[in-house]
Parts: sequence; structure tokens; C-alpha cells
Amino acid sequence: MNAQLNTKRIAGLLTAAGLASTLVACGGGGYNSSNPPAPVVPAAPAVGAIFAAKALVSDIAGVAPTTDANLINAWGLVFNPTGASWIANAGTSTSTLYDGNGVKQSLVVSVNPGALGAAKPTGIVFTGSATDFKISSGGATGPSRFIFSGQAGTIAAWAPTVDGTHALTVVDNGASGAVYKGLAIANANGANLIYATDFKNNHIDVFDANFKPVTLAAGFKDPAVPAGYAPYGIQAVGSSIFVSYAQQDATGKIQVKGAGLGMVSQFDTSGTLIKDLVMPGGVLNAPWGLAVAPANFGTFSNNLLVGNFGDGKINAFDVTTGKLLGTVSDSTGAPLVIDGLWALQFGNGVLSQPTNTLFYTAGPQGTTHGQYGRVDFVK
Repeated sequence: MNAQLNTKRIAGLLTAAGLASTLVACGGGGYNSSNPPAPVVPAAPAVGAIFAAKALVSDIAGVAPTTDANLINAWGLVFNPTGASWIANAGTSTSTLYDGNGVKQSLVVSVNPGALGAAKPTGIVFTGSATDFKISSGGATGPSRFIFSGQAGTIAAWAPTVDGTHALTVVDNGASGAVYKGLAIANANGANLIYATDFKNNHIDVFDANFKPVTLAAGFKDPAVPAGYAPYGIQAVGSSIFVSYAQQDATGKIQVKGAGLGMVSQFDTSGTLIKDLVMPGGVLNAPWGLAVAPANFGTFSNNLLVGNFGDGKINAFDVTTGKLLGTVSDSTGAPLVIDGLWALQFGNGVLSQPTNTLFYTAGPQGTTHGQYGRVDFVK
């Protein structure tokens, strides 16, 4: 998914939780299983945790302080470590930038199409490497800073020294039916890799720093994933990669909404299964957004937050055991519901983007519109 979190902060968190060095290998098996796991009994909501959601930007006038026509089906979200947020807009194949108050930045990046047409970008990651993920065009070569996955089966990269207003297509697997729904970036055995969830082909495609395909021996295999499910969202957190799964429709391209239809598994960066963290049958509903909360996010501090595209709710789970801890709720105790919820990311501490504020993207009204907003812990 979508984006790489602050690895120094999260690495310490995972070490404290015992996740950074404890790996559990899984032998054999693929993504599908004919025997879905037993349902998870939901836990009672957390008591006394109050959160407030605020829309910052929308394509619809009057919904939020800022109106931006490019913000349609706002999907992937990542922060420049020292700057504004970057959003992948699947509806317009653009990326737009905002500060923590929703003030639009001047740069708008167009994500180039693939052979099948518009890229329809979903995931987005930041890379700060000076030597990896280089692209070339018009006689210029330079390292990428932001990389996008697209539903057209494409990977596109933006390098400011190569083309300041376009992300150039560097991988096009549309002809093989790839539908990339999410993107993550991490280091495995000293090499920087990107990981794209191919929802249609039920696979996680991995690429090296030259955008060449990589085959990992472990291959992100998890025999507990039910038949008809496929990798959907993906998030690198320190030395782990969390993958959310959703049920496929008859075409294999679209997620099925429904209570209990979702799963989250944890892998290492080499694709070896660590554990099945959250099983189907509980509160998940086409889950895509994944984030680990910082130590000052109230009741849900240091825990895994999972956003449901299906019902717009954000649920918190123990990052070690997967136990359901509750649902992000307002002052009345009612769950916050964000129509068409996609990405979840905590701020970077600059430009009014606090590190304990949860920023989100959404494609409301059946992904025909877009929204960017924030969730703050009140008390």
C-alpha cells in the first residue's frame, strides 16, 4: 500500500512488540484454501477513546475547506518526509499535494498511461535513494522520488530531474491481466524492492531497484487465505510487510463488500509468512488501509489500524496477537464512517501534519468522488 512508514520509529515499536526478529516460517501452500478459517468473535469497543474526523479536501464544492477537481477516487497516500502529502487519484490519473490543513500545493503530477489506457493509480511510495529506481527520458536520468502502482497493470515513477510534471511508465503488465491495487517499498537482504498487489492474478509482484521482476523463494505464500481471496492492500512497517486480502468478484478485478470478508497477514520483506494476524469472519470488510499507530494515539497507541473500504470503519488490532481492540469512534461512541475509505497514514511532523494525526483518502459515492481528511485523537 500504499507507502513506507517512518522506519526508525516503527522499527523500535516492532522490536518492543517482538516482531522485528521473530519469524515463523510456513511450508508450501498457495494463496487459496478450500477451508476458510473459523469466524473471529468481535471484541467490545474500547471505552473512553474519542476521535474526530475532518474532511480537508473534496472534489465537491462545500464538502471541505478546499475543493480540487483532480481529487477523484483519492486512493494511495504517502508523505514526503520533509514536505506535503502526495495522493494518488485513481479517477483522474494524477497525484496532488496538500498540507495538513488541506491547502493545495502548486505541483500536479500526471501519471502516464499504459498500453491498456489510463493508469488509474492506487498505491504510492516514497523513495529517498540517490542511486536506486532511476528513470530516463529526453536525455535526462535521475532517481525516482515517488512510485505509483496502477489498476492498468502499470508501475510509474516520478523523478523531478527527469520530468517535473509526469510519472513515467516503467513497468506495464496490463497485457498479462495485472491489476495493481497497492504498493509497498522495503529492503530485503540489503536490496531495495517494491511490492505490488496484483489483485486479478492473486499475486504479489516484486521489482528490484531497476524495476526488473524479482522472484522471492518464499513468494508471500499463505495457505490460510480462503479460495476466492486475493492480496489487496499492502504496507511496509519496519522489517515486516502487512498484506490485506479481499474477496474477488466474478471478474477477479473488483473487491466484494461484506461483513467478515477480509483478512490480514504479516510477512517478512523476503515474503516469508510470519503469522496470520486477522482472520475472516470478524469486523473486516474489504480492508485496504493499514497503519501502525504511534505511542500517543490514545487507546489504540502502538496498535495496527485497518481501514475497511467496504463499510468505511477503522478497526484497531493488537499488532502482536491480532486481537480486536475496538473501532475508532466519535464522542457519542458511534464508529467513524468514511465512505469509500482507502489509505491510512500518520503525519510526518511538518506542514501541520502531526505524527499522531491519522490522515486518510477516500473515493465516496462509489468511487465517483474523492476526499482527503484527517482523524485526530481527542481524549
